[in-house]
Amino acid sequence: MSWKIKSSTNEKVDRFELTMDQIVLPNGEEKTFSYIDFAKGVCILPITDNNEIVCIKQYRHAMKSWQWELPAGMIDDHDPTPLETAKRELEEETGYKGEHWLDLGSFYPSPGSTSEEIHLFAAAGLTTTEQNLESSEQIEVHKISMKDLNNLIKSGEFKHGAGLAAVLRYKLIVD
Repeated sequence: MSWKIKSSTNEKVDRFELTMDQIVLPNGEEKTFSYIDFAKGVCILPITDNNEIVCIKQYRHAMKSWQWELPAGMIDDHDPTPLETAKRELEEETGYKGEHWLDLGSFYPSPGSTSEEIHLFAAAGLTTTEQNLESSEQIEVHKISMKDLNNLIKSGEFKHGAGLAAVLRYKLIVD
């Protein structure tokens, strides 16, 4: 038996939509269940010809600090596929284009509180172009070895959930 939605309301708050459902549980109990209805996204593991990883350090206001991340972004209406979004985000955030793309699948970063799904990709055959940041983005581009990235992950300095998922999926598929 599944959860039944008795009623549902949505409230738009900036770029987020908050959904509040009145639920009837299988045991008959009624509860309010709320979650953020968030756009799908992408995250890219860019690998240079020298086997370096193109990482970014980005200021994240919610954390009030600079964070190590992989390039990522939201899928919007003008991109027909997650791959098209990944190509656009890689170029905008890092100034690199990828020639070869590997689909690493998708995951749900927080299924208890958001509907977000993030599609993961690895990109190789990188060539340089121009970084094209949004006005609210402060991004530094860094090329580091996979060993250095692993050390950032082990030490807890790299906490980007989508980036962690992309590295793990890549290692499981390629290694």
